[in-house]
Amino acid sequence: MKLSYCADAYRYQRRKTRIVWVGQPARGGVPVGGDHPIVVQSMLTCDTMDTEQCIKDTLDLVKVGCQIVRITAPAPKHAANLKHIVAGLRQRGCLVPIVADIHFKPESAMEAAKWVEKVRVNPGNYADKKKFAVREYTDEQYAAEVERIEEAFKPLVLLCKQLGRAMRIGTNHGSLSDRIMNRYGDTPLGMVESALEFVRICRKHEYHEIILSMKASNPKVMIEAYRLLVARMDALGPDWNYPVHLGVTEAGEGEDGRIKSAIGIGSLLEDGIGDTIRVSLTEDSIHEIPVCQKLVRKFNERPTQSSVLSPQSLAPDTRDPFHYARRVTPEIAVGETKVGGENVVRVIVTRAVWDKVAPKIRPKDDVRPEAIYEEAGVLELDPLAEFPRPPAGKVVAVADGTGLAPIAAHRLLAARLDRLGAKNPILLKDVLTPPATAPDPVDALLHASTTLGSLLADGIGDAILVRGEPGAGASLRLAYNILQAAGCRSFKTDYVACPSCGRTLFNLQTVTARIKTRTAHLKGVKIAIMGCIVNGPGEMADADFGYVGGGPGMINLYVGKNAVKFNIPESEAVDRLVDLIREHGKWVDPEAGESQPQVADARSA
Repeated sequence: MKLSYCADAYRYQRRKTRIVWVGQPARGGVPVGGDHPIVVQSMLTCDTMDTEQCIKDTLDLVKVGCQIVRITAPAPKHAANLKHIVAGLRQRGCLVPIVADIHFKPESAMEAAKWVEKVRVNPGNYADKKKFAVREYTDEQYAAEVERIEEAFKPLVLLCKQLGRAMRIGTNHGSLSDRIMNRYGDTPLGMVESALEFVRICRKHEYHEIILSMKASNPKVMIEAYRLLVARMDALGPDWNYPVHLGVTEAGEGEDGRIKSAIGIGSLLEDGIGDTIRVSLTEDSIHEIPVCQKLVRKFNERPTQSSVLSPQSLAPDTRDPFHYARRVTPEIAVGETKVGGENVVRVIVTRAVWDKVAPKIRPKDDVRPEAIYEEAGVLELDPLAEFPRPPAGKVVAVADGTGLAPIAAHRLLAARLDRLGAKNPILLKDVLTPPATAPDPVDALLHASTTLGSLLADGIGDAILVRGEPGAGASLRLAYNILQAAGCRSFKTDYVACPSCGRTLFNLQTVTARIKTRTAHLKGVKIAIMGCIVNGPGEMADADFGYVGGGPGMINLYVGKNAVKFNIPESEAVDRLVDLIREHGKWVDPEAGESQPQVADARSA
């Protein structure tokens, strides 16, 4: 049976799920799923044992619109203190549901469930282990391991059922267990199977207050995992209609963190997947909520659309939504720039942008326009209309004014070209009607990242054109940052930085800034900055080097997923990280005054 993750690739339809209440309806509970609006949430970064700070930070989050607040409980004493945090909030009239975040310790989950409205467990480390051990499991051995996990997990399931608590079964790409890794590999399939094992245990005991998540720092992996999860659940039957929570882990900070989050979260929301979200930024938690609100606003205001396209006018969707593969095209010359084939995805700009930024580009700048839209000979096509096979040697694009949303329009264009056997490279546009007035800069950034990032993650697109951001320099920088976040180009250092929580063993914002100051000139190097070991070792596998909290004031350094330096005093750790990069031949000295890739000022151009 062919798996399907959405009802219609060309028209928005929100996935139908059951409703899971986080908290009691009469006591400030929040409904997740069904026809209810998409819920936004965040997580505290302070020490869970600091009751008053937790209360204050929670109230601050609620004030800016946070609907669910998560607090880490790494040990039973932290879980026990949730009683006092929740009591203090209720005494102040705050009814926001609280979620306990659990890793490694089932006893913490059992204690936390007494006091909070929801418990989050990670199937990769709840009664399981990750030591990167290589072992072949027979079917009998594997089944025995699942039985062992059920014995450890069953008490929590029964307690949550008894007390009316909700649960999030949250898989993290960076913390898949050795058992899952050895059978399924470091894959979206492994992420899905890890969660479904725990769901089956819940269902065995007739407990259904479940929300699921499939988080990863790589948006492509995250998108594929959520799609596969939804498709697998739909195939299992209509009563597997559990809501899902969306998030990109370790997205980072600033513009980069917002872009990466929009690619992952926004893409799935566009396909109707997602009932609650969190944007994980390496910033104070209150800054996450406005981004969440902007991402969900149009979906909470937009009704489900039935497809208005007749079957005769549609081309079958030719994507494989569960495995990334770039659409095959020939190389075409656009002026002096090669587009398509094995070339990286190119950045094309309008003549107006070119005229403003080109005089400011310096010879060694990596961020530069590569072709002019009006002079590129782009063939504009309306994918809603029949068209003949385009001539070879032409870049094609969706015509402005086409009556579809940009993602659907580009998907349909690619499908129609494939049906005609035409391999023309495609120019992606973030908007099909340039805005008449300047939009909010964050709205423009999130829209472009969602639209272009979604298509790039599907392997569609050989060049991109950003017109929704009116600033010339800002639009050029945004285009390059989207390509970097989508894994299509690498023009600067790539950082994977977790958002901080009560488990964090150092000040993430300060340390991230310190590391960036030393390393931001290292083009093509990926550095992970992790506050603790929960996702650290796993996420190191997707980075060249890792800086991970190993204990209070102590840092462990990684190369890939392997820890190579242990218990380095924090005061020395950045220098030692630089030394490690040197040892592995990835270091170059910055040129005088160089700290990051240069581009014209984002707003002044």
